Amino acid sequence: MFEKLKNYTNGSVYPFHMPGHKRNSELLDSSLPYSLDITEINGFDYLHDPKGIISEVHCKAEKLYNCDNSFMLVNGSTCGVLAGIRAITNYGDKVLVARNCHKSVYNAIELNGLTPVYVLPEYNNEFNIHTVINPSDVEKALTQNNDVKAVILTSPTYEGFVSDIKEIASISHKFNVPLFVDEAHGAHLGFSKHFPQEAVSLGADMAVLGLHKTLPALTQCALLNVKSNLVNINTLKEQLSVFETSSPSYILMSSMDKCFELLLKEKDKLFKNYYNNLIAFYNNVKSLKRLKVFFKEDEFFDLGKIIISTLNTNITGSKLSEILRSEYNIELEMTYDSYCIAMTSIGDKEIGFEMLSDALLKIDKDFTSNKNYKVSKTNLIIPEMKFTSSYARSIKGETIPLDNSNGRVSLEYIFAYPPGIPLIVPGEIISDEVINEIKNLQKAGIDLKASSVPINEGIFVSSFLL
Repeated sequence: MFEKLKNYTNGSVYPFHMPGHKRNSELLDSSLPYSLDITEINGFDYLHDPKGIISEVHCKAEKLYNCDNSFMLVNGSTCGVLAGIRAITNYGDKVLVARNCHKSVYNAIELNGLTPVYVLPEYNNEFNIHTVINPSDVEKALTQNNDVKAVILTSPTYEGFVSDIKEIASISHKFNVPLFVDEAHGAHLGFSKHFPQEAVSLGADMAVLGLHKTLPALTQCALLNVKSNLVNINTLKEQLSVFETSSPSYILMSSMDKCFELLLKEKDKLFKNYYNNLIAFYNNVKSLKRLKVFFKEDEFFDLGKIIISTLNTNITGSKLSEILRSEYNIELEMTYDSYCIAMTSIGDKEIGFEMLSDALLKIDKDFTSNKNYKVSKTNLIIPEMKFTSSYARSIKGETIPLDNSNGRVSLEYIFAYPPGIPLIVPGEIISDEVINEIKNLQKAGIDLKASSVPINEGIFVSSFLL
């Protein structure tokens, strides 16, 4: 696709069509790829009914991930989540959902008027972090709710924990229920024995992969993979045309094509080098005294997510991230109250891993205080649901201080971003436990968001129903 774009750009066809910059690089800064930016014109296929060059790219993805259907997503993973969930449910259905799903899953629930039944992930005390969904919890929930129409979970998590997809898929299929996996952080899985397997290869019916997150593709590039007899492909295509633009970026699609070509040709070499760099890093940080780096080499953890715990120090995860940024020129992916995450990929160089390990060792050595930062257990709470989120969003409420909200019904999503997991969902009753969790995160310097009202200077106000 990239070569076809270049050849077209160098040709003599005059563009009396979109986009409005008309590939005129003299008009604008030529460092941006205006000359390659075209629309769906003759010879360049149609995203929502591909028969030519776009179809060829889909075939490359299907070969790479060994699935029946792959769909390029230029609106990011979010549009795949929205379209995929809507394709396997009807309005008002009940769905089984991991509580640690991304906000896009909750948006899909709201838009389709779904009623969620939640399961909580397991918890790791040593690192104050949630991990995987236990298959037995899925089976128990499906047994108790025989009208569930879909199972929806996130794997890997933002922190890199991978649930037992093979077992969960087997359980879901025993109840004739499709398994949808938000695998946005797992596009690189399955390409090396040193990393977990990809969800669809383990039996998931659908999986959304954020190519730009862990593979060399431009931001917004994602993929939806399907391998199932429980998914109506025509319905899925229809929903993709609803949630995904009808004017796709050929720059983004050619980025995906180049990514697939690279993997088809060089994945063994690239992932071998990547694994060696990771192992060298983990070996280098073994001598840390107070900072701690999570390490587990098995099928349920992605080594590419480097979790750095500050529980044994006198600083928060936010403070560590600030130190790395200001003093060592290292920008991390995510910070939480007691840990940070460094996100890696095959695009990283050896020097990057050395910079991070050297910085952590230096910071660790400089600690002088024996006073530990006291952090509360990170809670994923399942509040009592008064209304579905779809109904709650139609209710008129009022804006009040958080301290006065106990016992009232939230009309807001409240979440830390990243990771984008809601602490409270519209229609749920706010408890003291929820209020305390919000305050603990604010105290730790975590950036909290609400869906329609601001959070200013650590004082939270939002809309709640009387």
